[in-house]
Amino acid sequence: MILGERLRELREQKDLSQGDVEERSGLLRAYLSRVENGHTVPTIETLEKLAKALEVPLYQLFYEGKEPPKSLHLRVWKSPDENLWGTSGEDAVFLKQLRHLLRKIDEQNRKLILQLAGKMTRRK
Repeated sequence: MILGERLRELREQKDLSQGDVEERSGLLRAYLSRVENGHTVPTIETLEKLAKALEVPLYQLFYEGKEPPKSLHLRVWKSPDENLWGTSGEDAVFLKQLRHLLRKIDEQNRKLILQLAGKMTRRK
């Protein structure tokens, strides 16, 4: 399946023109045409806008079935040493919050914080 063809198919199923999708998504009609014809590969953010404009869940842009695909039962990796810091309890909660916050800051500040943390761990 080619993404552009799938987008056109969904748009036509909803009886929408490229102009309608342009109004709903804020993406230019010329850009939509380029995506549908396979000349441009959209970013995830653009795909989210298109899914919202087409009023479909994001997975339907990639999956042709009516129901969501069955989730895979992947084995959860566990450390051989369960006593490592951040694997359970309050430490795990703190580490989860730290990861969440690090995702929100820009790359330059993230590198600065990680560099500082690295220097602190090497200190004696």
